[in-house]
Amino acid sequence: MADWSYIPQVLVSGLGIGCVYGLIGIGFCVIYNASGIVNFAQGAFVMLGGMITQVLFSRSGVPLPVAALIAIAAVAVLGVAIERVVVRPLWNRKATMFVMILATLAAQIVIERLTLIAVGDQPKTLPVFTDRPPLMIGSVAIGYQLIWIVGGSLAIVGLLAAFFSLTKTGKAMRACSINREAAALQGIPVSRMLALAFALSAALGAIAGILITPTQYTAFNVGVPFAISGFIAAIVGGFGRPFGAFLGGLLLGLLQALAIVGFGAGLKNVAALSVLLLFLFIRPSGILGAAK
Repeated sequence: MADWSYIPQVLVSGLGIGCVYGLIGIGFCVIYNASGIVNFAQGAFVMLGGMITQVLFSRSGVPLPVAALIAIAAVAVLGVAIERVVVRPLWNRKATMFVMILATLAAQIVIERLTLIAVGDQPKTLPVFTDRPPLMIGSVAIGYQLIWIVGGSLAIVGLLAAFFSLTKTGKAMRACSINREAAALQGIPVSRMLALAFALSAALGAIAGILITPTQYTAFNVGVPFAISGFIAAIVGGFGRPFGAFLGGLLLGLLQALAIVGFGAGLKNVAALSVLLLFLFIRPSGILGAAK
């Protein structure tokens, strides 16, 4: 029988992983809004963020903050490369959404295989950013890494909101999401906005990977599960709505944590897919979408 006395602690843990799912979901939305493309290489960005940081830190002796910044920049460049080499030719040929999804999924697999060859199949982790005993609130222990995850995620969400509402580039990206043809007629460089969307989405994935790696192992094959969870978060929040994707990620993380307590870790993915099916049947427009 499940021991429900651990619920407060479990919910705290679910909040942390939910923030990571939310950041990944936002990455999906950024690209979708700029191009109408669903990028299933998003999970590779998460994996590479943690993996590159770990390799630079443990093998090359690069300080952790510097290693993290290099990893974010490198993954952002990779995002632009995928857009130029994989997505742009198909986009120019007006390929279908199904073809785009297969192409980005293929890119995900290639990145996984190259990572396996480069660093091996052994799981890797990072040290926590703040090595102190956890804060205790009653019987609930709150690790400092969780504070980094939640605080960092909220800061990123706030910065993204300011970027899209206050800067010319952010407004141009929003215009592309509404009507690419009309945006092009107004002189907005749509192709440049697409490349920027991939760079921003890749950077978000890398940040999510860096934040979560100190709390769990990373490996060459963790990208697909993260991509699926982020995609579910985006669907639950209302696909194309970044803040909704973050809320969807929080909901998904909390429900997965409860499912682990009630049914065991083996069924947490069943809980995630059940949430997806429930929203598709009852509210396909998501949390922040208009009710049907």
